[in-house]
Amino acid sequence: MGVISRIREDMAMARAHDPAARSNVEVFLAYSGLHAVWSYRIAHRMWVAGFHLPARLVSQFTRFLTGIEIHPGARVGRRLFIDHGMGVVIGETADVGDDVMLYHGVTLGGKTRHGVVRGEKRHPTLGDGVTIGAGAKVLGPITIGAWSTIGANAVVTRDAPPKSLLLGIPATIQPVRTQTIEGARGLPVSDED
Repeated sequence: MGVISRIREDMAMARAHDPAARSNVEVFLAYSGLHAVWSYRIAHRMWVAGFHLPARLVSQFTRFLTGIEIHPGARVGRRLFIDHGMGVVIGETADVGDDVMLYHGVTLGGKTRHGVVRGEKRHPTLGDGVTIGAGAKVLGPITIGAWSTIGANAVVTRDAPPKSLLLGIPATIQPVRTQTIEGARGLPVSDED
């Protein structure tokens, strides 16, 4: 997929999830979450090519401009949308699936038990379609299953299966019907589960 197609795809994701988005021009010019993701893609290519310091400089400059820090070593899927993104941090070993949505203040942070070990996975993995509310912290090398939702200000330190609803500090999995999550997102409601 080409760069222009990716940009269009990102803008379509923003317009699908933000009723305040009035036009593609507005989204292209005024959505700092998209700017951060586009800058991350440049920095990530540099990081993968071994240009770690320039990649970090791009990342830090983007943080200065947008308030969003995505480490260039993180792996981010397609159509990540960061709404009102100020204060978002995505750590170096985080893996973010496709169609993920983050609100302001979300941290995908590191947690180690035995001190810092270079190259060790210490940040979370988010499955496809995960939504994380404002201020939530997802810490450590845990896995959040696809299509899960994490409530605002929750602190998640344990794995969660797909289609979970996680609330509280520390977050616990709340019972939820599959139809509730899918219907709230405007997705086709399945009869599974």
